Amino acid sequence: MPHGPRGIIKISPTDPLLFGFVERKDLISGCLLPISLYRDDKPVCQSISWSPLGIASNSGCLLAVCTSEGHVKVYRPPFCDFCSEWIEVVNISERLFEYLQCTEFQGTGTALDFSKRNASDQMDSVSKRKKKSLKTMPENHMLPLISADQYATRSAMLSSIVVSWSPLLHDTHTAVSLLAVGGKSGKISLWRFCAPDCYTIEDGKTPSPVKFVGLLEAHNSWVTTISWLLFSVNSSNPQILLATGSSNGSVKVWLGNYDKLIKSTEADQNVFILLKEVITVNVVPVSVISVTVHVQCSSKMLLAIGKGSGSFEIWLCDISSKEFDKIGSYDAHDNIVTGLAWAFGGRCLYSCSQDNLVRSWILRERCLDEVPVHMPHNNNSSSASNDVYDSCFGAAVSPGNLVVATVHCFDVEKLHRMYEGRVLRAAIEYHWIGGLQVDLCLNSPVPFYTVEHSSLALAEKDLTIWGSNIIWSLNQYQCLDRPLVLLDIISALLDFKVRMPKYVEHLIIKWISRSFPESQTDLPNEKILLHISSSLSGVPSRLLHLLNIICRRVMLAQLDADEITRKSSEAQNTRGECFSMNEQLTKWIAILGRSERELRERLVGFTFCASQTGKSQPAPSQTGHWYPVGLAQMEQWIALNNDLRGELKSIASEVPDEKRCSAVESCSYCSASVPFESPEFGLCQGETSGIGSNDKRRKLSRCSNDKRHKLSRCAICMQVCPSTPLWFCVCCHRVAFRLAPRPLFEMSSFQLDSDFVTKSLSQAVSSKALCPFCGILLQRRQPDFLISPLPV
Repeated sequence: MPHGPRGIIKISPTDPLLFGFVERKDLISGCLLPISLYRDDKPVCQSISWSPLGIASNSGCLLAVCTSEGHVKVYRPPFCDFCSEWIEVVNISERLFEYLQCTEFQGTGTALDFSKRNASDQMDSVSKRKKKSLKTMPENHMLPLISADQYATRSAMLSSIVVSWSPLLHDTHTAVSLLAVGGKSGKISLWRFCAPDCYTIEDGKTPSPVKFVGLLEAHNSWVTTISWLLFSVNSSNPQILLATGSSNGSVKVWLGNYDKLIKSTEADQNVFILLKEVITVNVVPVSVISVTVHVQCSSKMLLAIGKGSGSFEIWLCDISSKEFDKIGSYDAHDNIVTGLAWAFGGRCLYSCSQDNLVRSWILRERCLDEVPVHMPHNNNSSSASNDVYDSCFGAAVSPGNLVVATVHCFDVEKLHRMYEGRVLRAAIEYHWIGGLQVDLCLNSPVPFYTVEHSSLALAEKDLTIWGSNIIWSLNQYQCLDRPLVLLDIISALLDFKVRMPKYVEHLIIKWISRSFPESQTDLPNEKILLHISSSLSGVPSRLLHLLNIICRRVMLAQLDADEITRKSSEAQNTRGECFSMNEQLTKWIAILGRSERELRERLVGFTFCASQTGKSQPAPSQTGHWYPVGLAQMEQWIALNNDLRGELKSIASEVPDEKRCSAVESCSYCSASVPFESPEFGLCQGETSGIGSNDKRRKLSRCSNDKRHKLSRCAICMQVCPSTPLWFCVCCHRVAFRLAPRPLFEMSSFQLDSDFVTKSLSQAVSSKALCPFCGILLQRRQPDFLISPLPV
C-alpha cells in the first residue's frame, strides 16, 4: 500500500556501552585507532531482518534492526498505539552486554531469561546487584582499567554487523524463531523468541519471550552475512542449517541441534556443529549468501556466495550424505555483489552489485546461463529513469516468485538540484519475472486468447510460460507452513484480466482441475466448476482458502467485499440464482458461496464435536487454549438452513443440555435484544422491557423509529461482536473477536470423527490470527486519520 499508512523507525545515536577504561597512551595503539578516530554522529541502518509470522503479539512480524554503531534492537508494529513510529520490544545489545558482564567477557556461563522484560523495563536482578554495589564505590573505580587489546576485543564482541531471523521452528507445544546476530569478533549470538501463548490487538505491553541461547564462534574475522534454511521433509526429524560468511573470505555451513535450539534453558556453545567449511580463508571478503532447497530434491541445498570482487559461486549440498559440490564460479559484476536471490525453487538466480547491474540466471543441470531481466510489460512508473541510478544495494524475490525487487541509490550529479536532489534518496524497482522460462511447463499449453486493441502483445508461448509459472506458484501454497501472501499472483492476474479475461478464467479453471482432488481435467470449463462445486467436502481447507481469495480478489474484483458477501448469501438462498447480475459473475459468486459454506460447516461441526469431548477441553480462562463457544448461535444457524448435511445436524443434536448456553443477545448500544437472522450481522429490536435512565430511553426511542443498530457478528463463533477492538480481514472484510482452532486450517476434508477431534484438542492451542474463510492474517483495522501519511 504505497499510498496508505506507513510506519517509521528512528535511528538515533545511543550511549556507548561502558565496559572499562584504557590509559590515554593506549589510544594511539593500532587496535584502538578505528575506535578512537570514529566520528560519525549520525548512525544509519546497516542490516534489517523480518521475523516469521506469529512472533509478534498481534500474530504479525517483528523487525530486527542493526545500526552502523553496532547496536541491535527489535521492534513491533504499532497495532494498538495509533502512531506511525514502531515500538521497541527489546534491546539485544544491552542484553548481550549484561550476559558478557556476567561471564567477564568470556562468552560462557548461565543463560539469562529476558522473557518478562522489554526495552522499557529495568535491568535484571544480576545487573541491579552490580549497580547497587557500584554506587558505594568512588566514581573513578566504577569501571575496571583494562589493556588496549582487551578493550578492542570487548568492543568487537559488542559491535554487531548483520542480523537474520530463522524460519519458524515447531515442536508439540511451542513455536520459536531464532535471531542470529553476527559481530566484528567473528562470533554469532543466538536469541530465541517464542510465539506468544495468545495473540491480542488490545494490549501492546505483552512482552515477547526472548532467551539468550548461546554464542557461536563462527569465524576469526567480521561476520558479514548470515542465512538460514529449514529442511522439514521429515516432520519427525527436521533439520535447521546456518550458512555464515566472513570478511576473511571464509564460508561455513552449520547444522543445528533442533531440540536444543527450541528447549534449552541454559546458554550452550554446542547448539551448532560445523558441517562444512565451504570456502577457506582468502583475501576476498564474502558479501552475501543465499540458500534454498532444491526443487527437484528436497534433501539438497543450493548455496550462492557473493564476494567483494564481483564474482559469485554456486554450490550444491546434499545434507543427507554431507557432500558439497561446486557447480561453478561466475565473474558477473565489476564491483561487490550486494544481493543474491533464488526464485522458482532454485531454478533461477538474481544477482545485483554496486556496479548498478541486475542480472538473471537460469540453472540448467550443472551450469548457469544468463537470461535477460524481464521488465514489466506496462511501464507506468513515475520514477526517474534508470540512467540516474548510481548503484544497486540489494534484491528480493516476492513470495509467489513472480516479481523481483531491487534497491537503487541515485547519482546526485545527475539529479536536478532544484527539486530532484532534495527529495530523491533511493528507489525500489520491480521487475516481472513470471514470463521467464524455467522448464516448469504444464502438461498441455494454456490457449492464447486475442483481444483487439490490446496494448499487451504476448505470443502464445509467453502466455503458456506465464500460466505455467502462476500455477506453479499457486501449488507451492498447498504447504501449510507457507503463509498465504498472494499479492504478486493477484497483481499479475488482474493485469492480464484487463486485457484478456478469458485467458485468466481459463488459467484459474486449469489450476482448479489439476489441484483439486477428484476433479476431471477432460471436462469443459463450465462442467469443471459444476463438478468441483458439488464435491467440496473432499477438498483440503488450504485449497478452499486459495479458491476464496482468487474468487474475491480476481474473478470478482469489480465488486466490493461486503457486496460479494451479501450477493453470495442471496445466491445460496435462491440456490445459485442471482438475477441482478450477469451470468459470468453469478457462477463465481455461487462457487465462492459454496466454498465458504463448506468452511463454515467444518468450523461449526468441529466446535460441536469439541463441546462433547469435555474431558480434553481446557478451561475458558486458560491462556492460549481454544475452547468451543457460540453453540447457541450455531444451533440457530443450522435451524435456518435446511440444506445442510445430515451429519452436522445429528452432531448438533447430541450436545449435552448442560453445555447449551443461552441464545439471548443484547445490543451494546441500547441493550435491546438481537435475534439471530444471519451469521454475518445482527439487527437489534430497538425495545426492551426494562426501565432505564433517560439516556437509555432516548436511545430506545431512536431505535424504535426504524433506526435499529446493525451489529457485526464474529466470523468464528457467530456471536455479536463487542465494541472492543476487533480482528479484521482485508480480503472478505469480516471481523472477529475470537480466534479459530488450528485444526480447521489443517483439515484435508470434512473430518468430524471422534479420533480426529480428540487428537486435535489434545494440542489445545488456537491458531494464529487467521481468517477462517480466507486463511490470511487478520489485523486490527487502524483509522487512516490517526496515522501520519508522511512520517518522514
